[in-house]
Amino acid sequence: MRVLILGGGTIGRNVAQALKGEFEVIIIEQDEIRAKSLSESGFHVIHGDFSYTASLLKAGIEKVDLVIITTMDITKVKRTIQAIRNNNSEVPILVLLPDEITVDDVISQIKDEFETDVKIDYAISPRVATIKVLVDTVKGLGKKKNATLLSRKLSEIRQKTDSLLIVMHDNPDPDAMASAAALQYIAQNMGLRSTIVYGGEITHHENRAFVNLLGLDMRKVSLGSYEVKRHSAIALVDCQPNGNLSILDDEDLKRIEILIDHHQLLQNLDEKLPKTTFIDIRSDVNSTSSIMAEYLQNLNMEVSNILGTSLFYGIYIDTKKFSKLSTTDLEALEFLTGKVDYEILEKIEYPDISIETAEILAKAILNRKAFKNVVISNVGFITNRDAIPESADFLLRLEGVNTVVVFGIVDDRIEISARTRDVRVNVGRVLKDAFGDIGSGGGHPQSGGARIPLGIFKLAKDKSSLLKLVEEAITEKFLEALNVKEA
Repeated sequence: MRVLILGGGTIGRNVAQALKGEFEVIIIEQDEIRAKSLSESGFHVIHGDFSYTASLLKAGIEKVDLVIITTMDITKVKRTIQAIRNNNSEVPILVLLPDEITVDDVISQIKDEFETDVKIDYAISPRVATIKVLVDTVKGLGKKKNATLLSRKLSEIRQKTDSLLIVMHDNPDPDAMASAAALQYIAQNMGLRSTIVYGGEITHHENRAFVNLLGLDMRKVSLGSYEVKRHSAIALVDCQPNGNLSILDDEDLKRIEILIDHHQLLQNLDEKLPKTTFIDIRSDVNSTSSIMAEYLQNLNMEVSNILGTSLFYGIYIDTKKFSKLSTTDLEALEFLTGKVDYEILEKIEYPDISIETAEILAKAILNRKAFKNVVISNVGFITNRDAIPESADFLLRLEGVNTVVVFGIVDDRIEISARTRDVRVNVGRVLKDAFGDIGSGGGHPQSGGARIPLGIFKLAKDKSSLLKLVEEAITEKFLEALNVKEA
């Protein structure tokens, strides 16, 4: 790339020095002494006035790929732009402008003085540029502070113990698993042995492929188990104590040292955790994996292809295939560039589907009931809990459907997943309103889940009666919260 720099003063010389070696740089400088100094420093220099056509032609204006004008003498800037455009109408032009002058002002004045339309591609104002640098610096310090505080907390834990229990929600998805693996890696670098645990099942066929292909070491444990009790320090990743988390009791909560999540702060959380807990909850970020990638970047830690692929896929899933990305998500993806194994990604995203999942999908289709644009489906008694959200995703693709609820009975509880593409509906809030008083419910505006203990439903005489009671209750409460009347 050939860059023409107009002006070899302090700004021009420093820009040329920064670009030297990577780009072919040409400088036009009017001052003879300065031009000689630049030439002796190894630069290709044209001695002349860059606002004159002769100087521009001598520098090869017709063949350059970018022109940078470093003077802020607005009269000379206008004359120079006119001369450039007379000889090269397409080359991008970057100008420095005084704070009180805008690009539109310059273009308008050139049109008035020279009776011609010109294009200025890029403009930089010193004041605006300074503000941007200051803001970026402050943001960078904020990110560095979060990583530093996490590092400090892990050091504190290391002084008390040599191990850390990392807990995910009961049915971990790729975002939770990737985030837990990232925290485990950071903890290892701080001298802590760690164990990653969960309390439910990993049954979604893509999630199983994710664990197997990436070789993630995660253990299923139960409430009160030795694996939980033996650790004096606990970290929660992508989950919170009164959410989808069944393996910790009130005594265990007193040992929580770290909580990292991108879901909104749950009610009464401060009362449940020690005051010294490191808490980083960012509801404006769409993936916990993005937060973990930020830590890794700011702690200057090397990221393997396995960990990079895990975090990339975690972001991919929780941002709905990159359809909603915050600044932190975008920066995480940029950081992970070159650290992703795309062959493994393809195998994760398109694994073989199990027969059980296919049967549950079929039940969801056959048992669906429509209420205007809302579809509710009861898949009955199942063991594969992850097939419920898969079924909800599938039913939402049906023509004329904008909101879906799928539920089934797993062990001693009712599992519910909901999806919507109706921008007027916050389905996470609807689930909380509908089922928060008899269980737990919540999620994001477009997707969410709920869990209800069977409780009083167990009084039903047989399975058929139980399913009927559950279906009637779920349907009534969801439609009421959604403000939809049954047909």
